[in-house]
Amino acid sequence: MLSKKLFAAAKEVIPGGVNSPVRAFRNVGGEPFFVRRAAGSRIEDVDGKTYIDYIGSWGPNILGHAPVAITNTIHEVAKSGVSFGIPNPFEVEMARRICEWVPSVEKVRMCNSGTEATMSAIRLARGFTQRDRIVKFNGCYHGHSDSLLVAAGSGALTHGEPDSAGVPADFARNTIVLPYNDPAALEELFEKEGETIAAIIVESYPANAGFVLPKPGYLDLLSSITRKYGALLIFDEVMTGFRLGKAGVQGLENITPDLSCFGKVIGGGLPVGAFGGRADVMDMLAPVGPVYQAGTLSGNPLAMAAGLAQLRELEKPSGFPRLEMLGAHFEKGLRSLLETKGVPHRIHRVGSMFCLFFTDREIVNVDDVMKQDLGFFKKFFWGCLDKGIYIAPSPYETGFLSLAHTEADLDDTLSVFDEVLSGI
Repeated sequence: MLSKKLFAAAKEVIPGGVNSPVRAFRNVGGEPFFVRRAAGSRIEDVDGKTYIDYIGSWGPNILGHAPVAITNTIHEVAKSGVSFGIPNPFEVEMARRICEWVPSVEKVRMCNSGTEATMSAIRLARGFTQRDRIVKFNGCYHGHSDSLLVAAGSGALTHGEPDSAGVPADFARNTIVLPYNDPAALEELFEKEGETIAAIIVESYPANAGFVLPKPGYLDLLSSITRKYGALLIFDEVMTGFRLGKAGVQGLENITPDLSCFGKVIGGGLPVGAFGGRADVMDMLAPVGPVYQAGTLSGNPLAMAAGLAQLRELEKPSGFPRLEMLGAHFEKGLRSLLETKGVPHRIHRVGSMFCLFFTDREIVNVDDVMKQDLGFFKKFFWGCLDKGIYIAPSPYETGFLSLAHTEADLDDTLSVFDEVLSGI
């Protein structure tokens, strides 16, 4: 098989044979396949096998693969140049669109990835508050910058510990890691040390350890406690922004964070990130303020134009309402199937994002996610892949629907699920 040959060749020149660890299939065993092309809701591997795809490049392909609106835009814009390192009109239009769609954002700065967005937002929060310490939550992933690649320590209220070799302990000491959905731990921390904390950063709906939803009132508590102690609230909406509605989770939950981080959807499949928020905070950035942040390819014309084309499609009546309808259709069928089969499960779904947990316990944080039946998931994954359904190769990832998916795709997928479950 060509995929096997490519993976063997890749391991000789790329660490682990992949350019991002989740692609290595470590959580399910075996080896990854290589993709030759993709269109609509389907991907085709280099050996000619086709799959219905529920990854969508981990979120950005909300219109599906290679949508004409985006490919035509890229083709036309590229004729005039692919990168300038000089301001271009598309970045101004994108900034205006983000500020219009997200009421909490008064000014926005473009960058090239979600990691850059969160890293820059943390630096900005520290510069604005003149404090060093930040709070994150166990199971929330905000990219691989040193301050954020930190795991929980031995207690619920503790300084973090490096989650990767190469992260100095001194960096991790300024990051405090708390359990998600635990108001008591949050309140205890701020009562003791609130005056020293620059910011809370949170995946508004954590989507990198499954798809975990906040308990009622939890996000409101984050907002009120940061205001009380003079800290900033940073919403990481890299996955949820512009996928769960124009204003993302903050629009659904009616929360006003001080800073927000974006990515994925606003690039139309090309590398992009952005962070924005209150004007007085954003004006701390160079060249008008003392907080330095830069990027040669930030506001790249291809990425900005592709992202704008994607957002225009989502604005149509066939955009977000259609995604919600598809999500509801899939969830209903999946619940019915699993209940009929008697399989212990929990399903979390908002709009076009979903996650299936093989457990009968309530899922409120990453500890619950890790206690699901991982062996069952592994069998389920390989059964689905064998029959042409590609779900995330990890029980800790979120699934994504696109506007290219049809009801027939979803029904075919449920039929495969039925067949696979019957064989486990």
